[in-house]
Amino acid sequence: MTYNTELLKPEKRHPEKQKNPNRPAGTKPDWIRVPAPQGEVYNETRDIVRKHKLTTVCEEAGCPNVGECWQQKHATFMIMGEVCTRACAFCNVATGRPDELDKYEPLRVGVAVEQMGLKHVVVTSVDRDDLKDGGADHFVKTIGAIRHKSPDTTVEILPGDFRGDQDAIDSVALARPDVFNHNLETVPRLYPTIRPGARYFRSLNLLRRVKEIDSMIFTKSGMMVGLGETKEEVSQVMDDMRAANIDFITIGQYLQPTPKHAPVAKWWTPEEFEELEKMARRKGFLMASCTPLTRSSHHAGDDFKKLKAAREEKLAKMAAE
Repeated sequence: MTYNTELLKPEKRHPEKQKNPNRPAGTKPDWIRVPAPQGEVYNETRDIVRKHKLTTVCEEAGCPNVGECWQQKHATFMIMGEVCTRACAFCNVATGRPDELDKYEPLRVGVAVEQMGLKHVVVTSVDRDDLKDGGADHFVKTIGAIRHKSPDTTVEILPGDFRGDQDAIDSVALARPDVFNHNLETVPRLYPTIRPGARYFRSLNLLRRVKEIDSMIFTKSGMMVGLGETKEEVSQVMDDMRAANIDFITIGQYLQPTPKHAPVAKWWTPEEFEELEKMARRKGFLMASCTPLTRSSHHAGDDFKKLKAAREEKLAKMAAE
């Protein structure tokens, strides 16, 4: 993959944010620091991604866990290009007018999954509000290509909200990914400033609908803390997720990508994250991952195994009662 260096400049990557004042993030606490990406396997993973001209959210969103994940040959593929039609205040993915869909991309993802020998793969995307179906058919084709090239690989998807289009949502759910992940990202009060192109209950209803179509698909959702939310608001989001029958919640610390993005309002401590995880488990989630560096696809393969085991244990208890 070759990068357009002009696109990667902050003013080119985020033109809609240039009117914002500079809001430096300040010094990060010790618990949020990670080592620089390096290692032989990391380089191998990078080379496979480049060879197949694929985009990863690991790079585009500036994920702090890219070194750890790529060293373990885990990568989250980002389909439908590297330019998003939305402009969320927290996100480092470029905003603008996307290119046309690459019809060969699903196959290239499938081949890359096969060559990397992935047992579990995560596929996300930019938002494509310019497409009639929001990119649903492209997700379906990508799931199909992975299943064709690497039939033993379990598939986790992390799409946008398809603008609430039920036909689009249904078509992707009927492709039956093993995990259907869609992030709520933050509390409802902060949506107008943090996630203006989305709607809180639209996202909840998407995940509820997936369970209605196939209750055996694991549903998953994540959010960030550190944007100005309260613990009580986070608790209410958990309740809303459980009402939508969501199986797995992830919560991580928000990290400001550039001074033009939303500022960090608070650094939540590891102890506070432990409290959030205990709260989530009390509320009935099959799985909860709450740490400063937790991200939606971090440790996704291992978490999928734990999800299956947790559901089997729950079903066994219900049968015994």
